[in-house]
Amino acid sequence: MNIAIIGLGYVGLPLSLQFARSGAVVVGLDIDAHKVAACNAGTSYIRHIDGTAIAEQLSGGKFFASTDFAVIGNVEAVLICVPTPLNRNREPDLSYVLLTGRSIAPHLRKGTLVVLESTTYPGTTDGELRQVLEEGSGLKAGTDFHLAFSAEREDPGNPESHVGRIPKVVGGYTPACLERAKQVYGIAIKTLVPVSSCRAAEATKLLENIFRSVNIALVNELKVIYGAMGIDIWEVIEAAKTKPFGFMPFYPGPGLGGHCIPIDPFYLTWKAREFGQNTRFIELAGEINTSMPEHVVDCVAGALNSVRKPVNGSRVLLLGIAYKPDVDDERESPSYVLWDLLEQRGAEVCYHDPHVPVIRPTREHPQFAGRKSVALTPESVSAYDAVLLATRHRALDYALIAQHAQLIVDTRNAFAGLPVDGRRYFKA
Repeated sequence: MNIAIIGLGYVGLPLSLQFARSGAVVVGLDIDAHKVAACNAGTSYIRHIDGTAIAEQLSGGKFFASTDFAVIGNVEAVLICVPTPLNRNREPDLSYVLLTGRSIAPHLRKGTLVVLESTTYPGTTDGELRQVLEEGSGLKAGTDFHLAFSAEREDPGNPESHVGRIPKVVGGYTPACLERAKQVYGIAIKTLVPVSSCRAAEATKLLENIFRSVNIALVNELKVIYGAMGIDIWEVIEAAKTKPFGFMPFYPGPGLGGHCIPIDPFYLTWKAREFGQNTRFIELAGEINTSMPEHVVDCVAGALNSVRKPVNGSRVLLLGIAYKPDVDDERESPSYVLWDLLEQRGAEVCYHDPHVPVIRPTREHPQFAGRKSVALTPESVSAYDAVLLATRHRALDYALIAQHAQLIVDTRNAFAGLPVDGRRYFKA
């Protein structure tokens, strides 16, 4: 089977390789010529994807990359893996999806399957995307071509996570569309979970991410409350998770990051208004989670005050730019918000991240683009007035930091068990 996968990022590239390993011939499409060139050279630009995996599929003739959407005329399935961010008003931005749909439409053939994998609100696939595909191709979904939704389930940085073994939810525009989608995904994915419609599949993905957002907000709120009582939330969670039923551990942090949890719940919030419904849980969780960076910066100020230093003029080393451990993905990272808030208070901020040596341009924080990670040495660590741990990378030398930092503010319980002077160690 010939398949086109549009978007060679953190979702599209591993999915392309999984289909290629399973015997399909895959063309990866992207408007970024640098990504396309890297793929065709057998080079990976994503840390947790080994370049040899790309090179193997290139040499076997099972994968190549292109910027030419005309190749869609020669494939049997098109999978769309493009961003679905929020705009400045915190409303859904479907421009990437719709632009991709318009690029596909002129090359769409009868019988082709089109699947949207980008997380979005219910009704996007059989509504806006279907409309642009039908208008641009002259074909009718469910009659001339197949249409489906199957959201990505990626867990970057988790060595136990493999695309082919993660169950995949699939919903079709018609029963025939669903059957065709199952045939295609069945090539590469071990377990498929069919649902009644595209909208049910879209709603499933939102539930998964809203569940996480709400529970993270809960432990973030409890962190602040228990902290005021002199109780360590991390100790409480460790004790609670020994219960073999009715409890699932979630952990606090400095805020939410990544392309899913900070964004996706608000797709449902926006869509719910169309039906006159309020999403109070979702919005409250969002308020709590987005307030965490302010809480952390207040903790930094308190730590500095304990040694009679103001934030203004202090040098702060921010450990971790990536939004989660052991990846190089810094999209929506709360570290940028921490950095911005600290600079607003007059601090001089530098960062260290073993996986992000140079900060790439981002939509939300373009002012940090080009800044470089500083070396982590006894001399460099001791030169800062405070060290703020935002991301718990395994590659960080915590013993070195514990020994040489003047002050440590830890948002991830990373220094638990290490010999750290309690007078210079603070949890946030």
